[in-house]
Amino acid sequence: ENTLYVFTADVINLIKSGTANHTDPNVSFLIDDVVQYSTGIIPKTEQWQNYGFTFTTEPGQTSVVLSLRNNAPGGIGNDLAIDNIEFRPCGPEALILPYEIENICEDGSPIDLDATVVGDQYPDPAFQWQQSFDEGETWVDIPGATGPIFTHTDLASGVYYYRYLLANSPGNLSNSKCRVNSNVKVVNVVPKFWESSDTLCEGLPYVINDQIINQSGVYVDSLISSLGCDSIVTLNLVFVPDSQIEAEVTTQDPECGLTANGSLLIENVANGVPPLTYLFNGGNLGGLTFYENLMAGQYTLTIEDRYGCVFEETYTINDPPAFIVDAGNDIFVELGELASISPTNNFPVDTFFWLPDPLNCNPPCWDLNWAPKESVDLLLTAVSDKGCIAVDSVHVGVIRNRNVYIPNVFSPNSDGINDAFTIFGAVPNVQRVSSFRIFDRWGNLVFEQKDFLPNDESAGWDGRVNGTFVPNGVYIYVAEVLFFDDEVKEYSGDVMLAR
Repeated sequence: ENTLYVFTADVINLIKSGTANHTDPNVSFLIDDVVQYSTGIIPKTEQWQNYGFTFTTEPGQTSVVLSLRNNAPGGIGNDLAIDNIEFRPCGPEALILPYEIENICEDGSPIDLDATVVGDQYPDPAFQWQQSFDEGETWVDIPGATGPIFTHTDLASGVYYYRYLLANSPGNLSNSKCRVNSNVKVVNVVPKFWESSDTLCEGLPYVINDQIINQSGVYVDSLISSLGCDSIVTLNLVFVPDSQIEAEVTTQDPECGLTANGSLLIENVANGVPPLTYLFNGGNLGGLTFYENLMAGQYTLTIEDRYGCVFEETYTINDPPAFIVDAGNDIFVELGELASISPTNNFPVDTFFWLPDPLNCNPPCWDLNWAPKESVDLLLTAVSDKGCIAVDSVHVGVIRNRNVYIPNVFSPNSDGINDAFTIFGAVPNVQRVSSFRIFDRWGNLVFEQKDFLPNDESAGWDGRVNGTFVPNGVYIYVAEVLFFDDEVKEYSGDVMLAR
């Protein structure tokens, strides 16, 4: 009765955003069949929206009927979902400060727990302190603890759990819908007397209050705990002989240099009192006995039993010799000459390829012999029979000399010497003569030949025009020459005809 409540729900319009001609839902919140709040049209946002309101019950009112109603008419659309319906008292915030565990000594003094109420919703609040004996699972009222302060007086060692209920009147404290709960406050009573037993491997030190103990026995000492309480500690300490842990360890080096596929295998572990702890390079990996994906390096294995007896060894995983392919030194050839590459390798090769591949071999060619038309950088990538990769490159430089010779005089007198005028050149540097024309001093064409091989005098000019010898003198020539690299160069000049 006479309590402020909040009534809320999450609602979503299930129709996809942007869909036209669909009815949108409109939800009303009812108290005792009377509409108290309406959402209005719920838009198609594809997002959950929270709707709700607060209301106060009347004096003497002990129950309400809550309802949700969709007011939109039937038809296309009008699809919605409702979740997280909430009905709770909208009271002040009930706190026990500070939040941290309160630690007191067994021979200390009682302490007060103060109720802090944040908010003025309850002008005259009612309190009921409670205690839990199962770590907060269930709660029971503390008789007579109905004020804003509760005094913890039980100094027997243990952990105590407290909270309080808060309502606007004592009558509402018994109704879970009409009250608010505080946070849980934990009180820890630190015991004065401690007894501890421990068993260690011989040779390990046990330190208590700056005293190093290395013999079995019962030890009693007075200490100040970290919480400031006087403590009397009785220690039953036993040292056992070293269990002499043994293990067979096998290492596997990586198959390729600078790769992480080495491994270490632990087998036939003997002696030691279980459970055994495996430490690999200082890291605790539980009971793992096979370590893989290891780079070359040193690795320390530690096996420790429950009493601290230790097996520890350092193992070396080595990098194997690197897989190497050598494509040879850079080479330089004249245009049209053969370039030869014969790579070498130190381990068997499984697969390889050239980029670019000048011969387009299928399967790829290991040795290359070809006449390059231009300079090129070749990259050889090889994979060994163990899957290791090696790469090398070689530069092939083409010297683009144009090896063409054109005489400046000829004597077509049938003596077998220089009887014809033609184009000479080194083959295959020179591929063909595309065009060869000769003119007299007045610009008249006296000879023309196309598409013939160099060094062929029969394709040249014999000093005649239409079967008749022309006079001695100077004649002009123009020639277009096709070279091995598919370039065409034009040559021109004059030649002396002398019989």
